[in-house]
Amino acid sequence: MTRLQKTTVAPTQESNPDPCPDAMHSLELRLAEYLTEPQVDLVRRAYRVGAEAHDGQIRKSGEAYITHPVAVATILAELRLDAETLSAAILHDTLEDTPLPRVKIAAEFGEAVAELVDGVTKLDKISFRDRQEADAESFRKMMLAMSRDLRVILIKLADRLHNMRTLDAMSTDSRRRIARETLEIYAPIAQRLGMNRIKAELQDLGFRALHPMRHRVIAKRIASQPVMRREAMATLEAQIAQRLAHEGLQFRLISRVKAPWSIYQKMREENKSFNQVMDVFGFRLVVQKVMQCYHALGAVHSQFKPLDARFRDFIAIPKANGYQSLHTVLFGPYGSPVEVQIRTEEMDLIAERGIAAHWLYKNIGQGMNNAQIRAQDWVRNLMDSQQAAASSLEFLENVKVDLFPDEVYLFTPKGDILSLPRNATTLDYAYAVHTDVGNHAVAARVDKKLVPLRTKLVSGQTVEIITAPSASPGPQWLEFVATSKARTAIRHFLKRLEHEDAVDLGHRMLDRALESLDSSLDRVAQDKIDRFLSEHRYRRLEELLADIALGNRMPGHVAQTLLQGQAPTQRSPERKRATSSTGEQILITGAERGVLSFAGCCYPIPGDEIMGYLSAGKGVVVHRADCPNVVEYRKHPDRCVPMAWDRYVEGDYRAALKLEVDNKPGVLAQVAAAVAESESNIDSVEYRERDVSVSMMVFGIEVRNRKHLADVIRRVRRLAVVHGVERL
Repeated sequence: MTRLQKTTVAPTQESNPDPCPDAMHSLELRLAEYLTEPQVDLVRRAYRVGAEAHDGQIRKSGEAYITHPVAVATILAELRLDAETLSAAILHDTLEDTPLPRVKIAAEFGEAVAELVDGVTKLDKISFRDRQEADAESFRKMMLAMSRDLRVILIKLADRLHNMRTLDAMSTDSRRRIARETLEIYAPIAQRLGMNRIKAELQDLGFRALHPMRHRVIAKRIASQPVMRREAMATLEAQIAQRLAHEGLQFRLISRVKAPWSIYQKMREENKSFNQVMDVFGFRLVVQKVMQCYHALGAVHSQFKPLDARFRDFIAIPKANGYQSLHTVLFGPYGSPVEVQIRTEEMDLIAERGIAAHWLYKNIGQGMNNAQIRAQDWVRNLMDSQQAAASSLEFLENVKVDLFPDEVYLFTPKGDILSLPRNATTLDYAYAVHTDVGNHAVAARVDKKLVPLRTKLVSGQTVEIITAPSASPGPQWLEFVATSKARTAIRHFLKRLEHEDAVDLGHRMLDRALESLDSSLDRVAQDKIDRFLSEHRYRRLEELLADIALGNRMPGHVAQTLLQGQAPTQRSPERKRATSSTGEQILITGAERGVLSFAGCCYPIPGDEIMGYLSAGKGVVVHRADCPNVVEYRKHPDRCVPMAWDRYVEGDYRAALKLEVDNKPGVLAQVAAAVAESESNIDSVEYRERDVSVSMMVFGIEVRNRKHLADVIRRVRRLAVVHGVERL
């Protein structure tokens, strides 16, 4: 999303037509190893067009700007990407930073290359409120392009990697901002796509830029490991190799050294010292076939005893990013654990390159690899969630939530496998099955035992969701879901519900305002409604009605505008008397809580005389008619909304009671028991005054209506320790 800034100098006749011949020659030699001559020529032509477009532009480092796109293409060539991707990599900044039009790229290199270049291009031509919003919207655009072609993200990752390699030319603030973005977004994306080699370098470069001193200290400690440890590693390697050779296995055995970033993360998250983190020997064992992985596992287990519960089979159940391997931890001969990863050559290639591994399979009819299939599923789920996201910033946060490092693996009742992030609950599982299943979930069976929706899951469990047609999401669900899909679906449902409530309430408010002008919404000419909607940029009448309910439009003003030039309709005396007798009140049931709020100054409950006050952005705030603030509100009659409770009211409502009680132990428990006996809940307790013998306390409680409140007050008054009760 962020690239090194550049400057432009006026081109002269002395401008070099080939500003980086060495880098391009080196790239061509690499391409000749696996591409045909016509394919190499396509990349060569892209270089000529890109060099001409960027002529005169230089990087902060002082190099010609075209050196950056060539370096990005070189990174992708190391992954053996196809000619279209490499051409797009060389041209990836032209649409944004040069006059070169998209149509010319499409004509010269084909629509696929133009699509890739467009997908990586930021949205600089659109104005945003701040940089954060612009970056988030550019990210959403890139992810949409990635859903059409995964190669977009490969170009972006290579672009980010080269920018991180040359970050020293940037200012300190820019370095820190770009490094943080790399660690929070791009390194996790590389990991999610199985590209461990790129992920590791992005993490290391990001760590070095964000915390240079910490990186320097840890890197120095790694480099200066004691000779004894190096000898122990060599001895272990020899012992394992000897055992494998004895079994007749062909293998590669590589000792693994931890990176500074992973050491820093473990030290911080697990509160360990450097020596504790480093006190683990690690090896990677690569064999030829899948069955040889299990043969090798038996061999190393016969050499050193395995640690209980530390074996993971990611071959039978691959990780969400397509990673496959056997993981085991052994008791080492030096008192330190020995971590061993066992995989085939193909698994090793996919572990390092992820979706970039065997990219050419797609073009030669052998299909996509496991990592590519899983990556497409992940991106498809992200695109489903982005449609319901309220903004690009919310979408970006959802993606961050989804870029999890660890997964739990769960079984459906039919034996299928689902992977979810660590700390996922049964509700996350329900939404992973299907959005409708999540929206109607009421409970779950985990290993045939009934559990609530907030239950956290662990690998290996079998989960079944219990649904009910009448069930629906509530705001509290957001507190215990871990996946972006679940969070987005819940928010979307609640917003839709809130919108429907707002439209209904806005309709009633506008009708009341029109009623006072001897009209109603169904008697307003349609062309007047259409003109009002067009002038104020509303796509539908529902949007206007929702805006009225939220206090962004005054219903009286809208009514007057709609009726301008229209003769008033005469009402019958009976209709006038009926309107006068009801006071044109809007009746509420309490189900409109998406757009109504109840004032904290007077706590209105069903049975109270009430009025509404229209507050911009907040909608209607309901007050008791005897609230002290109402006197001030009535000075603004255009914002006052006559209201009353409907005959059928639902839900619990907050009320406040002031109690004068004995100041002695056990009083609070007696009061709480009396409130509970009257089927009410205590929300809060506050001491107002307190002396040797008497305490003044305020209880926040939930009641259904005035009758319920009166019952609570009666029960509390019967207590000998209570001297007085008053509703606030």
